[in-house]
Amino acid sequence: MTASTTTTSDRFAGRFLGLPKENRSYMVYLILVALFGWALAAYDFNLLVFALPTVSTDLGLSTTQTGLLVFIVYAALFVITLFVGYAMDVKGRKWMWVFALCGAAIFTGLTYFATTYWSFVVVRALASGLANSELAISITLVNEQVPAARRGLLYSIVQGGWPIGVLMAAGVWLGLSPVLGWHLVFVVGVVPLLFVIVARFKVREPDRYLHVKEVKKAKSEGDEARMTELLERYDVDISEIEQTTVKQIFLTPGWVRTQLIRTSLVWLAYAAAFTATNTYIIYWMVTYRGFSDSDSTLIVLVAAAAGWFFYVLGGLLGERFGRQRILIASAVLLVALTALWPWLASAFALWIVYFFIYQFSNGTWSGVGYAYWAESFPTRVRGTAIGWLGAMFSGGLLLGSGVWTLLIGHFSPLIVWYAVALGFSVIQLLLTFTLPNIRSGQELEKIST
Repeated sequence: MTASTTTTSDRFAGRFLGLPKENRSYMVYLILVALFGWALAAYDFNLLVFALPTVSTDLGLSTTQTGLLVFIVYAALFVITLFVGYAMDVKGRKWMWVFALCGAAIFTGLTYFATTYWSFVVVRALASGLANSELAISITLVNEQVPAARRGLLYSIVQGGWPIGVLMAAGVWLGLSPVLGWHLVFVVGVVPLLFVIVARFKVREPDRYLHVKEVKKAKSEGDEARMTELLERYDVDISEIEQTTVKQIFLTPGWVRTQLIRTSLVWLAYAAAFTATNTYIIYWMVTYRGFSDSDSTLIVLVAAAAGWFFYVLGGLLGERFGRQRILIASAVLLVALTALWPWLASAFALWIVYFFIYQFSNGTWSGVGYAYWAESFPTRVRGTAIGWLGAMFSGGLLLGSGVWTLLIGHFSPLIVWYAVALGFSVIQLLLTFTLPNIRSGQELEKIST
């Protein structure tokens, strides 16, 4: 490597990414491991989206059974993410990161043996639930370790793993499903999962989490000198630290509970709309707009190909203008585009508009949204709070798929689209105005203790 190349890479990592020189190699490693883990979770989630029409035909499923399948998968996401969030605060972030991915690998492999409706429902619910708990763990662990000055940008890079996973799922589905069949296509994802699991053993437990454990220990032992020393490093609310995390976030009045309610409602609405614009979208285009399976998959594939850049763009804009303002802008654009999309007659117009629906429902929204989660809660309850919000995201998927399933057999596709995609997007927009604008660049402990 030449001196000029080294200088350029140092300038990029130091000035643009804000990574400290003494810990730079580990930070890059952490971000890459998190990025690929989230990409594989997205692969698992979106492979089901792409496979849904084929699986439905192969297993002879009715429209209602297909909707129920997705509903049950989301119910599993809800329950598993709640468990993972609480376990992060009790057991540790790193331990849960490895555990969840191991479980996802096991049940993804077992999909090969799913030959009936209920066997497929069970293995996909457990595989998807464990894989998508990656979101809550990654938000907590990564944001607790990256520098405050570029927290939003750095985590937007990790969130960019989602469109990479969509690309992987679309590429594997288009390239291998005609040759291998859908059973083996699901199994293909096990191998990269195993590589990421091994890589995670080198990831460190966040210093902030270990610090809270030390403070708890010092307080239980009555070691005032040690507590004073620890509190000089990171601020912690001593009056709350011995309470269970569940009690702190739900029963104690103040910023934590209020912010949890606000963000929960926003993400319930967001995820409910997401079911129409992202989960059922292939099924909707094939069944109601006359697209072939390959053409509709290609539409999503093109959107995902540019998706990573929109995540990073969202992260950059959030650092510059504030994360709440970018959330509002994304929600405004989603309302306009979801209202327009069903009326478009030409395939080209559908491609263009859906491209931006995808970017504003994924990239710019998620590029700022999940760093906003991490900034909203203190370390002592961050795992439980973010686990709850991850469950709320799953609950929103559950809500959206439930409404979709109830309506699709009785009303026109236009009414169902407007009820789920547009209706929940409008609610999402209105609720986003209730979120406080948290100034970027602050240390986590200065935002909430």
